[in-house]
Amino acid sequence: MKVKFIATTGIIAALYMAVTLLVAPFGFTEIQFRVSEMFNHLVAFNPRYMLGIIIGVFIANLFSPLGIYDLIFGVGQSVITLAIFIFICKFVKNIWLRLMINTFLFTCTMFIIAFELNIALKLPFLWTWFTCAVGEFVVLAVGAPIMYLLNKRLNFKDLI
Repeated sequence: MKVKFIATTGIIAALYMAVTLLVAPFGFTEIQFRVSEMFNHLVAFNPRYMLGIIIGVFIANLFSPLGIYDLIFGVGQSVITLAIFIFICKFVKNIWLRLMINTFLFTCTMFIIAFELNIALKLPFLWTWFTCAVGEFVVLAVGAPIMYLLNKRLNFKDLI
């Protein structure tokens, strides 16, 4: 692996973790308003960002009050959703369409987190899926134009 890839992966993981812990009271509940989820959009520009995001999710979830549940379900949801998204990106080249697909894909797969919260905290599945999905949708919908504009300045495709 190249030093640039390792360094960029570490920076993405650290940023994900730091932003998650910054808003921790809203990142581990049934609301799931985890601002750091906007980093998922990096994969729309280059699939190599997936590793940094997954490591960031793992490290952030070490601080979760749900413990092992969040390590399994939270990291699992990110791996599954990003893998599906990377596959879809092979057929979709338009960056705005990719950002929209990513937003809806993560919103839909929040059922995995709702299932986790149902098991761990006995929260009602459908309501929890709804609240988690709304939080995820808002973060990613707001994050999409931010990441698009940052890409204009930073060119994410070539940073890793």
